[in-house]
Amino acid sequence: MVISYLALYRRASYRTMNEPGTRSVFFISDGTGITAETLGLSLLAQFEGAHFRRTRLPYIDTPAKAREALTHITGANSADSTRPILVMTLVNPEVRAIFHASGALCLDLFGTFIQSLADELGLAPSQEVGRVRSMNGSDNYRQRMEAINYTLSHDDGVGSEAGLKEAEIILVGVSRSGKTPTSLYLAMQFGLKAANYPLIPEDFDRMKLPGSLPRYRNKLFGLTITPERLHRIRSERRPGSHYASLANCREEVRLAEVLMRQEGISWLDSTSRSIEEISATILQQIGISDR
Repeated sequence: MVISYLALYRRASYRTMNEPGTRSVFFISDGTGITAETLGLSLLAQFEGAHFRRTRLPYIDTPAKAREALTHITGANSADSTRPILVMTLVNPEVRAIFHASGALCLDLFGTFIQSLADELGLAPSQEVGRVRSMNGSDNYRQRMEAINYTLSHDDGVGSEAGLKEAEIILVGVSRSGKTPTSLYLAMQFGLKAANYPLIPEDFDRMKLPGSLPRYRNKLFGLTITPERLHRIRSERRPGSHYASLANCREEVRLAEVLMRQEGISWLDSTSRSIEEISATILQQIGISDR
């Protein structure tokens, strides 16, 4: 059965910008579209001042789905008065050909590299969707699922202190400095068991790490953030509170950095870094290789 992509298109067009010259960009994949979007956004970020309307179209794995998706891409072409940009991770050459014939600018990641790699290896590509999952293997999948479960049960200081023995990394920092999303990314992307602990006023009164964390100093890594950014984040959660006030944010960040310095904990400013950048830096600094 052919899935209707009209509703999918409306849901997936998650950012609309109305500035003159806005270009429609579609991230098209026969899988989730995450890889296409990640690579595409890295390219788009190089063009400061350009405005993009971004849409992810996943699971385009048959010619019929490609033709249906193309009707919406053509509509974007008419609305923008400029041809859309397609960032594609599509294995099936017949599906790729449909988009190439559309007149859009096609950034075809598989089409660009697959033949060169085939020539180098002396092998024909399988052209089978989802092959990357078989390369990862069931052991890798199970490891990641275990890491995610561990991380969820050791979030924000929750979980037994005995469980910290299993942690491969323990993030510390003030509340809302980015510990939870970073921990989950490390678990999902790298299969790392990541716990995290908030540094709270009681810790600053004693100027000591909470609980049994000093025993695991070799696993600790800190996140800090500018007080101004922390104030904005906390104000969305608890507006008008002492917790969110700029003065309190400044004091908590200052004391957290003093404590981490005192305890010999390396830390990173998360203010202007993506989760991917934060995670890559952490892995590099603590010497854990990508899995």
